[in-house]
Amino acid sequence: MYIVKKKINGKEYFYLNKAVRENGKVKSKNVAYLGKIREEAEIKAKEIISKLESESLKSGENNEETMKKETKETPQTEKKQIENKYDKLIELAAKKSIFYPAAEIYPNSPSGFWDFGPVGQAIRRKVVDFWRHELVQKENMLEIHGSQILPASVFEGSGHLKSFADPIVQCTKCKKFERADKLISEKIGENVPESLAVEKLDGLISKHKVRCKCGGELGKVSKFNMMVETIVGKQGEFKTFLRPEACQSIFLNFSRMAKTMRLKLPQGIAQAGGAFRNEISPRQSITRSVEFSQMEAEVFFDASKIDEVEKFEEVKDYKLRILFLGKKEVEEISAEELVKRKLVHGKLIAYFLVKTQQTWNKMGIPLDKVRFREVDKDERAFYSLATFDFEVETSLGWLELIANNYRTDYDLKGHMEHSGTNLEYIYEDGKRVIPHIWEISAGVDRTMFAILDNCLKEGKEGLYLSLPALIAPYDCAVFPLVNKEGMPELAREVEKMLKEAWLEVFYDSGGSVGRRYARMDEIGTMFCITIDGESLKQKDVTVRNRDNQKQIRVKISELKEVLRKLINSEIEFESAGKLVETQKK
Repeated sequence: MYIVKKKINGKEYFYLNKAVRENGKVKSKNVAYLGKIREEAEIKAKEIISKLESESLKSGENNEETMKKETKETPQTEKKQIENKYDKLIELAAKKSIFYPAAEIYPNSPSGFWDFGPVGQAIRRKVVDFWRHELVQKENMLEIHGSQILPASVFEGSGHLKSFADPIVQCTKCKKFERADKLISEKIGENVPESLAVEKLDGLISKHKVRCKCGGELGKVSKFNMMVETIVGKQGEFKTFLRPEACQSIFLNFSRMAKTMRLKLPQGIAQAGGAFRNEISPRQSITRSVEFSQMEAEVFFDASKIDEVEKFEEVKDYKLRILFLGKKEVEEISAEELVKRKLVHGKLIAYFLVKTQQTWNKMGIPLDKVRFREVDKDERAFYSLATFDFEVETSLGWLELIANNYRTDYDLKGHMEHSGTNLEYIYEDGKRVIPHIWEISAGVDRTMFAILDNCLKEGKEGLYLSLPALIAPYDCAVFPLVNKEGMPELAREVEKMLKEAWLEVFYDSGGSVGRRYARMDEIGTMFCITIDGESLKQKDVTVRNRDNQKQIRVKISELKEVLRKLINSEIEFESAGKLVETQKK
């Protein structure tokens, strides 16, 4: 095995490759992605090679084919296959400027910060718009936009200054800090709660002989507060922090919303925006970073009326996929059964678990790749009575996208005590309650990653993103078949007409039409419109479907309405126009 270096958009990436013989020829096959720093790549390569050699010795098999057969079903081999898909996604993201490191022209820029190019920002925006339409608007929630910088007193009231800390440990050799719970989890193959006492974490490190990735011994575990402090005022006289979660603004706005928006319980208040956490070891691209975006929905309700849910009958038979505490297999269970067996605190919680699973499934994540994982008390956030993490299976393993927390009245009580403001809800008959809160806290960037990961496919022309039409960066692309005979002029007219209809259109006239199709497939655009010689005579166009490469002819006068229906899945592609014979992907 050997290390190879690839340059993508001027940046260096290192991979571990091996030589294999196929059909009499020696080929280089990728084993693992090693990172962007040569020294770290060499260390990681040694670890992988050592592990593979160790497994080979344990198997007791010297025959290469037998070894392949034996290792085919091992978790290590499965991990290599998953890493390859992750590497391909990261390469595509860099190649198409979907996402890439912030300030990348400066070599000493800190990790954990990411920029999103035109394609990435478009997909990211579509994710938020989809959430807004499916969850916020359909559930009649109120949406606000709160400040990202808040005074320290807010986080005293919320408990973050006291309890929002990660366990960290420093390597005595390379001096690098790492999350102690993550290092232990990787070593023993089991989840380790970050809330464990530092003494217990020290004990686990000693018991399992956990070492740094460089091979060095680890020091003592300590707690590190992840709040990002900011300087406000000429002399920094106002102690402030960048918010670690978007929800605090919602809690602070509750009293105002109740008074000015005639709020009636139960009522959801939502917000999409940035949050900041001082991650010790940012990694795995946009899934764990310092600056990230959240889609927060906080549902305020009267705890004594948790089973009074108007639309519960609509979802009672819907099956949820849940991994309950102490279980190894996901159970499919209806919302009604979930309530009857008292596996959740009430109908309101079951209802919003259904809405969450339905929304993310519609975004392009298959149901067999999702689960709610019931979280143990030791692992839950300090404010939560019950938590069901919504996770998606990706090339990185099961990735948490949404924290579904029963925050009870913790937040409003805390802010009442520290601010001196009464945050009770007052009914028309004068009855007063401190509302409880069901939280649906989703990561925008993690959702985007999970969608891209699950939609990454390989066709005849290479990799492409099979994104749902509503998540794709462009609604359609418009091409003249050739740049002559009046086709570019008509193509520009079609582009203008569609843009005036509020459709997002990409115009491309460079290269062969096949290459243009491939470029749009790569970034996930569902429909490509081509203006050819027939278009000039018949005033129609060809519309091509990305996933099956089928084409239909549609009149230009009907194109806006046909595209709108196709994008919203209101009609089948084959019935939207006259089918043209084409080769399948």
